[in-house]
Amino acid sequence: MKRYFLPTIVVVCGLWTSCQTRQTANEWVPAEPDYQDSTQWYITDRQAAADLFYIISTETGDYQLPDGETCHYADTYGDSLRLPLYGEMLGVDTLVSGYLNYYSPYYRQCSLQSFESDSLAAARMPLALGDVRRAFGHYLKHYNDGRPFILAGFSQGAHIMMELLKEMDNDTYRRMIAAYAIGITIPGADSHIVAAKGADDTGVTICYNSVRDTGCAMRGWSKSSIAINPVNWMTDGTPATLITEPSPLLPVDEQRKDTMTVHLDTTSGLLIVEGFTAKDYVLPLLGQEGNYHTREIWLYRDQLRENMALRASKKLSL
Repeated sequence: MKRYFLPTIVVVCGLWTSCQTRQTANEWVPAEPDYQDSTQWYITDRQAAADLFYIISTETGDYQLPDGETCHYADTYGDSLRLPLYGEMLGVDTLVSGYLNYYSPYYRQCSLQSFESDSLAAARMPLALGDVRRAFGHYLKHYNDGRPFILAGFSQGAHIMMELLKEMDNDTYRRMIAAYAIGITIPGADSHIVAAKGADDTGVTICYNSVRDTGCAMRGWSKSSIAINPVNWMTDGTPATLITEPSPLLPVDEQRKDTMTVHLDTTSGLLIVEGFTAKDYVLPLLGQEGNYHTREIWLYRDQLRENMALRASKKLSL
C-alpha cells in the first residue's frame, strides 16, 4: 500500500532545534540556509527539458528552544523540523512533477501562528521571502542551465512565489512556462502576472481556492483577481466533474472515489466543490469546516500534472 506525504500544514511543538539561533528584532531566528549545501534542497533530476521549482506551504508551528524561548521559523538544519518540510516536497514531486526536473528549497518559513494576525505575518514573512529569493537565484545560476521552468507554490509558498514573480527580470520571465499560485488570493495584475485563460497558455498565472460554499472562505478572504477551474481550465462558471479519492491521509486503495462537481463562482472567485465526502481536515487556527485549503493539491493532482506537462510541451515547441 503506497502512502503519500502531502502538504497538510502541521503544527510542530516542543521540538529541540539542532543548530544555533540568533536573536533579531526580539525574535530568535535559526541559522541561514546555505544553498550551496545539497542538504538544503530536495532535487529530482530527470534529465528533462523543463523544470518545476516548488515552494512548500506552512509545515511549521511555534516551538520551544532549549533555553525556553519560542521560535517562529523553521530550522532547516534540525532533523525533526525538516521532516514535515521534506514530506511535502516528496509528496508534491511524486504527485505532480511527471517528467519535469524538480527543485524545492528548504527555507525558514514562518510558523502557522504567524498568520493569526496580518501584522505578525507582515513582520515575519520577509525572512522566509529572503531565503527563497536567494534559493531561486542559486537555482537559476547553478541548476537551471537556461531551461524553461514552472514556478509553483502553495499557501505561504504561493505568497512568496508571487513576490519572486513581481521581481523577475524580463529575460527570466520569458523562460517561465507558468506560475501556479495555489490557495491564495491575488489582488491585481502586474507586468509578469497575467491570468491564465485556458489549459495551454504560457507565461500566465494559475490560481484557485476550493470550498464547499462561499461561506467557507479562509479568514481574511478577499476576491482574487485571478481564478480558474483546474478541472476544465475555464474561467467562467461552467461546471466540471472530478472523480478522485478524497483524502491524502489514507492509501488510495483504502478509499472509494468521490464524484464531485466543481465550478468557479465568478462573483467570489472561489472554486465550489460539491460531493466531497471525506471528513474534513480543518486547518488549525485559520480554517473552518467546509474549506478545502489542505486538499488543494491532492484533489487536482492528476489535472495539475497533466496541465504542467501540456504547458511545458507548448512552451518547448515555441
